[in-house]
Amino acid sequence: MSRRRHHDDATTSRALYDEAACAAAAQVIARYSTSFGLGTRLLRHEERAHVRSVYAMVRVADELVDTYRGPDAGALLDGFEAEVHGAMDRGYSADLVAHAFGLTARAVGITREQTEPFFAAMRMDLVRTVHDEDSLARYIHGSAEVVGEMCLAVFVNTGQGPRPLDPAVREGARRLGAAYQKVNFLRDLGADEHQLGRLYLPGVSAAALDQARLAAVVDECRADMRAAAAVLDALPRRARAAVGTTLDIYARLLDQVASTPPRELATRRVRVANPVKAALAARNLAGLHGRLAA
Repeated sequence: MSRRRHHDDATTSRALYDEAACAAAAQVIARYSTSFGLGTRLLRHEERAHVRSVYAMVRVADELVDTYRGPDAGALLDGFEAEVHGAMDRGYSADLVAHAFGLTARAVGITREQTEPFFAAMRMDLVRTVHDEDSLARYIHGSAEVVGEMCLAVFVNTGQGPRPLDPAVREGARRLGAAYQKVNFLRDLGADEHQLGRLYLPGVSAAALDQARLAAVVDECRADMRAAAAVLDALPRRARAAVGTTLDIYARLLDQVASTPPRELATRRVRVANPVKAALAARNLAGLHGRLAA
C-alpha cells in the first residue's frame, strides 16, 4: 500500500495541508489556555482560526525560552523565527505552527513590524535575568503589545485583506497586551524568580514586594485596561464579545492579585475558577446575541 494518500490535484493537497496546520494550532490553545480559548469561541470561524494561529506561534516561542531552556535554545529560537518569517514570505513551511501563522499573517497584514520585536523579546529571556525600566518597556512591547496588534489585525482585517490599523484602536490593543503581561508578572512572581531566575519588575523580588509597589503596578494595569475598554466599540461585534470576555477574566485576576498579601504572591498563583470564566463568557455571549437581535 502506498504511503502517499492520493489527492485529485495539487490544490486539494495544499488545502488539506493548510487545514492540518490550522488544526495543529488549535490544539496548542486548547492545551494551554482556558481564558483565551473561551474568548476565541465567541469569534466567527475564520477569525477564531487566525487567533489560534497567532496564539500557537507565540506559545511555541515561549516554550522554547521558558520550558526547554537547553543550551541550544537560542539556536532553536532562531530557527523557529526563520520558519515563521519564511512562512510569512512564501506562504509555506514544513513547521505546522509556522505554516498556520504564515497563512494568518498574509491574510490580515501581520508583518515583521510585529514579529521582529516579539522574537527580540523572547531572546531577552535567554540572556537577561534582571530588568530596568528601559529594558522592561522593550520587553513588554515585544512580548505583549505587538501580540495585541496581531490580534487586532485579525479582528478588523479578516475577510477584508491587509489594511492599516486605526492608530487609536492600535494603542488600545497595545495597552491591553501590556496589562495582561503585567498581571502575569504579578501572578508568576515567585515562579519567575525561583524557577526561571528572572526579575521582570525593576527592583521587585518576591521577598521585597510590598503593598505600595503592588498597588502601583495594579493601578498601572487598571489604567491600561480602561484605555483598552474605551476602544472596544471600534471592534466588530463578535471580536468585542471575545475581547470583553478575556478583559473580564483578567479584571477578576487583577482584583484577586490586589487583595492577596504581597508575600503570598510568591508562593501561590492566583486563578479564576473555570466555572467563573464560563459565566463571564456566557454573559458576553448573551450581550452579543442581544446586540444582534436589536
